[in-house]
Amino acid sequence: MKTIFSVIESPTHPYFTAVYKKLGLDELCFRSMRKVIKKIKKDQPDFIAAEFFYGYGNNYAGINLSNLDVMLYTLQRYSPKTKVIVFVEKDEYQYVDSLNKILPVHATLIKPVSAEDISKAIEV
Repeated sequence: MKTIFSVIESPTHPYFTAVYKKLGLDELCFRSMRKVIKKIKKDQPDFIAAEFFYGYGNNYAGINLSNLDVMLYTLQRYSPKTKVIVFVEKDEYQYVDSLNKILPVHATLIKPVSAEDISKAIEV
């Protein structure tokens, strides 16, 4: 069975557990980036679904662009074939393309994301 890691860092993260099951994916949920990074080093998922948060003037703005940078570097080393699906607010969409310099993003979905949107991203 294929796996998807859902990185749920905020209440706005879309929940698609039923969709994932319908598509034959086993979902593992993580509430912190630190925990998902630790798991990636042991088990390589087929997909990761995570929200993008741009680092406006916080600690991300210096070295890292966003909350996803360190995870993508970890994937680059431990699981480069993992397909990353990013959920993003419309006003932050312009920054997501920079992630492709670290690891190509499989799909970028602007919130609100529908079940059809996530299904299409996974089936491609």
